[in-house]
This record gives sequence, C-alpha cells and structure tokens, in this order.
Amino acid sequence: MIKLVEDFQRSNSLRERAKRSIPGGAHTYAKGDDQYPLLSPGFIEKGYGSHVWDVDGNEYIEFGMGNRAVGLGHCFAPVVDAARRALDQGCNFTRPSRIEVECAEAFLRTVPRAEMVKFCKNGSDATSAAVRLARAITGRDLVARCVDHPFFSTDDWFIGTTEMNAGIPEAVRTLTVGFRYNDLESVEALLREHPGKIAAFILEPSRGDPPKDGFLLKLRDLCHDHGALFVLDEMITGFRWGVAGAQETFGITPDLSCFGKALGNGFAISALCGKREFMERGGLTQTSHPRVFLLSTTHGAETHAMAAAMATMAIYRTEPVVEHLVQQGNALRHAINDSIASHGLHGHFKVGGHPACLSYVTLDSDGRPSQLFRTLFLQETIRRGLLAPSLVVSYSHSDEDIAKTADAIDQALFVYRKALEDGVEGYLVGPPSDVVFRAYNQLRQETVYGEQNIAYQSSR
Repeated sequence: MIKLVEDFQRSNSLRERAKRSIPGGAHTYAKGDDQYPLLSPGFIEKGYGSHVWDVDGNEYIEFGMGNRAVGLGHCFAPVVDAARRALDQGCNFTRPSRIEVECAEAFLRTVPRAEMVKFCKNGSDATSAAVRLARAITGRDLVARCVDHPFFSTDDWFIGTTEMNAGIPEAVRTLTVGFRYNDLESVEALLREHPGKIAAFILEPSRGDPPKDGFLLKLRDLCHDHGALFVLDEMITGFRWGVAGAQETFGITPDLSCFGKALGNGFAISALCGKREFMERGGLTQTSHPRVFLLSTTHGAETHAMAAAMATMAIYRTEPVVEHLVQQGNALRHAINDSIASHGLHGHFKVGGHPACLSYVTLDSDGRPSQLFRTLFLQETIRRGLLAPSLVVSYSHSDEDIAKTADAIDQALFVYRKALEDGVEGYLVGPPSDVVFRAYNQLRQETVYGEQNIAYQSSR
C-alpha cells in the first residue's frame, strides 16, 4: 500500500514568506504555485538520485528533474566531486582559467558537428546570442521561430510573441515571425512574404515527434538558398536524444546550435556553438566584418560549473546514459498505456514524446485539454509520492522507481476515471493550475472544491 502524502505545513508557511519577498513566490515561472495543486510541496529541501524531499520531510520520486536540467540524477557524486575540487581553488578570476580551454575542447569532442563554442549560464543567453549573431551576419532584422516549440528565451525577441508580452515594444514584437514544425509550406510562405528579410530560422530538432520527410534537411537547404542561418535549440534534446545532440541523431549540421540544461547536470552552464566562420565574428582575429558582442558574462566561465560539465560529458561518453534513459522511458510509457487501457481513458489521458523526455496530456470528458484534470492528476500523483509535472527520467531512475511510479499513476488514473464520471470539482482540492504565458492573472481562490473530500478516500 502506498503511503499517502498529506502534510505540507512547512511548505505553506514558506509560501507566505515567499509571496512577500519574491514576485510570484519563485525565481522560475515554471516552478510557481500557479503551476501546481494547492496540495503540493512548495519547497524542496534536498535531492539524491531520482528522489527529492520537501521541507516537510515528504519523499518523492521526481520526474521533472530540475526542468530537465538533471540528466544523471541529483547530487551525482562524480559531478559534485569535480565541482567541489574546482571550488577549492576559487571560482572566478580576472583572466581566463585553464579549465575554460579544457571544457571547450571537451565540448567540441562531445559535439563534433560544432567547430567553436562559447559558454554562458542559461539557455536564454545562448539563443539570444545566436539571434544577434545571425542578424549581424545577414544584415537582416527578422527572425523566424517555430511556434510549435514553447520556449526559446526570456529576451524580447521571443517573449514578445507570447501572451505575456507587457513591456515589450510593438516594434520589437513585429521582428519575430512564426512557422510550424514539419510544415515546409509554412516556411516557404514566410520566405515569400518576407523576401531577403529573415536572418535565421530557430527551432528545436524535435519535441518528441521526429522530423518527417527530411524536414530538417529541407529547412536547412531553404535557409541557405535564401541567405538565412539555420539554428537548432538543443537545450532539451542535447544529452537526451544522443550524446552529441539530436543533430547527430538526425545527421544534420546546423550553422549554430545552443546547448544547456543537462550539460552541467543541474549546474548553471550553457553553450552557443557552431561553424567557425560565424562564431569568429564574436572574436578578436577577424578583420573583414564589424565585431559582434556575442557573449560576455561575469559568471559565464565559473570554474566549478565547467568542471561539472566536463565530468558530466565524460560520463555520457563512457557510460550508457542515453540507452538507460530510453529503456526506462519506454518501460514507463508501456506501463502507463496499460493503465490507460484498463481504466478506459484512451480519449482522456495520453503519454507522448521521446522516451527520454516523456510528457502527458490531460483531457476532459469532451476530449479537450483541461487544466482542471492536469491539476487533479498532479494532486493525486503527489499524494502517492511522485513529483511529475512531466515524465522525464534520469540515469538514476531504477527499475524499482519505474515500478512504484507505474503503481502510483495507476491509482491516480483510477481517481481520474471517477472524476470524469462524477465531476472533477468533487475531487480537486483548491484552484486549478494555469499556463505560464497569460496576459492577466486570475484571482486564485484558496477554497476547497471537493467539500466532501472525495479525493481523500482510498482509491482502491
């Protein structure tokens, strides 16, 4: 029998303090209270391997893995040890440190389709640098981004295209246009509409759905035919689809690409890399073109983060990390699909994506996407010891973890089925979660929907 998690007293106390000092109560929107049920851990105390513990001492098998940044597992010893050794000698200096060269060489060995690399601290810096560089190279202002991929940067060129675009001038918003994944006609339409004006096309190599009919290769060729750069955002696919990224998996060399997240196994490090002819525009030796302010950050070359990245890359190169991710992801998918079938939820709960990076979709009784049912699923899996805003596995997820997760999800889907039959309001405690990108906040009523506390009855 799974022990139910019901105590969030310390989390709730910290929530009140956080609201007074931090806009949104968290420093990352995806970690905010509006993304989770009322009955959820507000704050994590520690993590080890595939498990985390909240400030109330509740233990969870985690499947968010630091927003996909932790590919090996929390507190993974070889990575932490490497970072600790680097810290013992200082972390930030006035001139470059030797590890900057060593880490760059290690990265280019790991991602051989790139010829030069420059490190920074987060994905937004890398993608925005790629956009700036593409504009400098082409002398064009417009950028085309894939509208099927949800996030590229915190900077204006991307945020201006979302619902949450307050504070971004209209003139900036119009400089980014959109195309669809696996839809070459939408690309061609943009090129016809804006002839000679698009600097770059930026997209993720995949969100789980593979490129069809040579889409990536054809898109790259169209970019080059029309004088635009082809940019791949490998923040998620890098070190999950393959050690050298999805570009290696799909056999395509981008002009520029961006890596991060799993690169440092949770330590803050990201990378812009690409062809030498383009990357050198941000260097000191080329004299034929104007200098590009590519990347220059005070903390971009912290030694402990680079040491963590080098240790992480070494593990990916020498151990079957990606194979393990695929194996465990497939096992989890199969188990959940069995539960979906047994509860008759084919039209209401779906699991999709690459096995190393699974996600799920919650649908209501009419088959429409539902935040109410997403919140209910989160609520019921949290109660059963899972923290699963997605279903992202790590190298530390064991067979026992997968078995326990499958059992917990099966029980949560039993409640889901009952909620479809009786009405979700009777089972959900508190307000539903919301999407991050929204123009206005809704008043979140801290009330209990399920007054009869149906959600707290035993599911079996």
